[in-house]
Amino acid sequence: MSDLYTPKPEHKFTFGLWTVGNTGRDPFGGPVRDAKTPVEIVHLLAEVGAYGVNFHDNDLVPIDATSAERDRIVRDFKVALEQTGLIVPMATTNLFSDPAFKDGAFTSNDPRVRAYALQKTMNAIDLGVELGARVYVFWGGREGAETDASKNPVEAIKRTREAINFLCDYVLDKEYHLKFALEAKPNEPRADIYNPTTGHMLAFIATLDHPEMVGVNPEVAHEHMAGINFLHGVAQAWEAGKLFHIDLNDQYPGRYDQDLRFGSRDLKAAFFLVKFLEDVGYPGSRHFDAHAYRTEDYEGVKDFARGCMRTYLVLKEKAAQFNADKEIQALLAEINTDDGTMAPYLGKYTLKKSASLKAHTFDRLSLGQRGMKYERLDQLTIDLLLGLR
Repeated sequence: MSDLYTPKPEHKFTFGLWTVGNTGRDPFGGPVRDAKTPVEIVHLLAEVGAYGVNFHDNDLVPIDATSAERDRIVRDFKVALEQTGLIVPMATTNLFSDPAFKDGAFTSNDPRVRAYALQKTMNAIDLGVELGARVYVFWGGREGAETDASKNPVEAIKRTREAINFLCDYVLDKEYHLKFALEAKPNEPRADIYNPTTGHMLAFIATLDHPEMVGVNPEVAHEHMAGINFLHGVAQAWEAGKLFHIDLNDQYPGRYDQDLRFGSRDLKAAFFLVKFLEDVGYPGSRHFDAHAYRTEDYEGVKDFARGCMRTYLVLKEKAAQFNADKEIQALLAEINTDDGTMAPYLGKYTLKKSASLKAHTFDRLSLGQRGMKYERLDQLTIDLLLGLR
């Protein structure tokens, strides 16, 4: 394998305990792989070259563990991290698996559930910080409804805001160095989930008491499920200064949440995503929130994990080739040509500028006749991805 495609710590490739630890169970069949302990998963990730490991609270510590069991599990996990050199960049709370959360956590109609969700999250934040996490992700898997007769959506928004404000204040009071990242998803496991896209989450964040502490964690599959261009959502989050974390996988549009190996379905979309992250210098983890096929044993799981990282690195190399390709760059320069004649009319508004712009005569017909050469540009991109350039 080329050294260019060998993962290194500086690439910041991470996986969750729930990803490579997935046993292959689905709604139509039971597990096909034996469950591995968190310690075993850490060593598996070290073997394939990952940089870090992320977890839900109950991925690491079972929800019904005693205090003594909790301390032993965490102690063993810390030893595994020390032995392998892996770190924990991100943690999160499971507020969706237990039956208590069948109607949501922060948005539940039952105030006892809402209070329990806050308690569980505070304890999980303490655990994440103890293990070194600097980003805390919130995915509201059950924060939704099957019938709008059951829940007032305005009240659901208010309850979510109250919970995030509460937890921000908790982090500030504890003086933790922690940022929150909100993860959107349109549906599944609920029929509809509140704040279903990254754009919804960005608008919601602006209403919080501490918006500076809160960003987003966009996921490829969650946006593609709804037929949305993932790159555009990531770009919006980046431009707003809110891209705190990112989940990489792949997905066929309009289907259930597939969590496919990164780049395995839509290679061109994956390419432009990688190019964007590398071009802007995104400094965070490249977290692969995906699962191996149910057909695989644990050797296949390792193939899956290595494949996620290898594809990213191959596309990173292709992005550098795109940026250095003389024909592509000349075509981009031609497409974006600017002779400076419009400079007096563009940019920030002034009264003088608006008056002169209204008086200017444009050749509307010629504007519509210009060929943009996007077909040629796209084919050059395809040629590059296919190894013809």
